[in-house]
Amino acid sequence: MTETEQAWLVSPSRRKALAAMAGFVAASPMAAGLAEPDPGTSLNEVRRIKGLAEMRSTFDFEPLFEGNLLSSVHQYTAHGDGSEFTLRRNRLAYDWVDILPSRRTIAASQVDLSSELLGVKMKFPILVAPSSGQNGLHPEGEVGMFRGAVAASNMVDILSSASNASVQAALKAAPQGSLWSQHYPDENLANEQRALEGVQTAGSKCIVITVDQQASFYERDLLIRNLGGRAGAAPGGGDGNAAAATAAAAAAAAAAGGPAVPGSVRYRVSDRRLWYSWQYIDAVRKIARDKLLLKGILDPEDARLAIEHGADGIIVSNHGGRSMDYGPSTLEVLPEIVAAVNGRIPILFDSGIRRGADIFKALALGANAVCLGRAARWGLGAFGAAGAQRVFEILQQELVQVAAAAGCARLADINRTTVRTHFV
Repeated sequence: MTETEQAWLVSPSRRKALAAMAGFVAASPMAAGLAEPDPGTSLNEVRRIKGLAEMRSTFDFEPLFEGNLLSSVHQYTAHGDGSEFTLRRNRLAYDWVDILPSRRTIAASQVDLSSELLGVKMKFPILVAPSSGQNGLHPEGEVGMFRGAVAASNMVDILSSASNASVQAALKAAPQGSLWSQHYPDENLANEQRALEGVQTAGSKCIVITVDQQASFYERDLLIRNLGGRAGAAPGGGDGNAAAATAAAAAAAAAAGGPAVPGSVRYRVSDRRLWYSWQYIDAVRKIARDKLLLKGILDPEDARLAIEHGADGIIVSNHGGRSMDYGPSTLEVLPEIVAAVNGRIPILFDSGIRRGADIFKALALGANAVCLGRAARWGLGAFGAAGAQRVFEILQQELVQVAAAAGCARLADINRTTVRTHFV
């Protein structure tokens, strides 16, 4: 490039010309027409990114979440097990439940969905599900998620055992909040006792033991690996610990002259899973000082056994379609589990929730409360703590509107008489 050309690149004349061109484009009627799309237009149909105040549904957050993050981070949140049939079925199941019209009119202002769950007073029957690697979604990470939950009518947040933030750090950020702790089973009970004692001493009032997630294989991870990412890795934490362990095992086997990739690594069957027993639950029950929940119940008999072995509640969950492919949706099995429990302990529910109507259907089929996973992550990844809060508040208000339309003024009014199922 000549000296004259270099001078022109930074000359006042060039800057003025570019500014004039920008002004011309901005003043164009065509540009004005693109400035504010129709409210019903989805974000992926326009180039302008909406702000937090313009978010109208949880689905508005997902494209921003995806756009903000590396592909591998987005895929870790988005994927399900295997072919992702169960992931899709979780969402389809909500279409198989009809909300029946009400014979009476109730204003939204008259709806009160407050309740008490395991000693915690709740304005809405909605909690935050445990999920790992939240620091990979936003610098605020799990602390931001907890702050958002507390700001949204003091929701309970269940902190993942793979969290990058401690119970102490989260409670310091929002000391008035309620924080529970999730854990995966550990065959070494000494390690388990140290971990559970630690979170309980820090202020966690409820231990949630995840008993699903038996043996998962994420086909999407093959694409990530082929693009240079790490298959099975949870960005910023989570199952990244398991991935690191299996990678280390592979390296050790190769160094010892064995197969470079052991079968347990190749097929993602981790030694951390497939050993759970009710005897283990008995041992954990002795460690848990306060409340104990079992997360991942999909069978009525398991629900009955959970009660026999001292669980204070269960979470009907298939890990958002990440636990076992070609399994049932959680909504399909919920009614028979409710019948088996028969009101003896609270039943929480998760997997696939995106709308207030989804929450209403789960409550109508017998859940005492629901937990939000991916939708909560969308909010955090899109806008941090404020985004998580906005997602929660959108779903809370959607639930109120649906309850009013269905003639339900109180949580107890949301029952089987308000819906009709036609599961396939």
